[in-house]
Amino acid sequence: MKVRLAQETDIDQLIKMRWDFTLEDYPEMGERTEYSTFQKECGDFLKEAIVSGDWFIWIAENDGRILSHIYIELLKKVPRPGRITHPFAYMTNVYTVPEYRGQGVGSKLLSKVDEWAADMKYEFIIVWPSETSIEFYGRNGYTHCEEPMEKHF
Repeated sequence: MKVRLAQETDIDQLIKMRWDFTLEDYPEMGERTEYSTFQKECGDFLKEAIVSGDWFIWIAENDGRILSHIYIELLKKVPRPGRITHPFAYMTNVYTVPEYRGQGVGSKLLSKVDEWAADMKYEFIIVWPSETSIEFYGRNGYTHCEEPMEKHF
């Protein structure tokens, strides 16, 4: 298994994985959306994300097949006097294909992301886990923090 950052050549697989990931929890979404429409929107997003460097999409692959992925967006903080200001990382879209779950693939990928974030001196990684993923993050050293506030529009 190889862990690396995604490239433009990975986009088709990443689109299909995002589709599958969504339909796994929300099957009705597939009934309301044409795959080709989603493919265009997601493809445009991924091309921009990879080229711009605004997102870091980490993948675990085996023989050219992506088995797992983690999306990281960096959020820059306003500088504060008296200390060096480092960005923090927002982690989302963490997914391992079903037949590779429970084999350590996701944990190996997450470990690489953690190592990378520490090397880059990011202040912290934040993730909003689903009910089913809380145990996964806990096994990998993540802890609950105070809930952020939000306002819906």
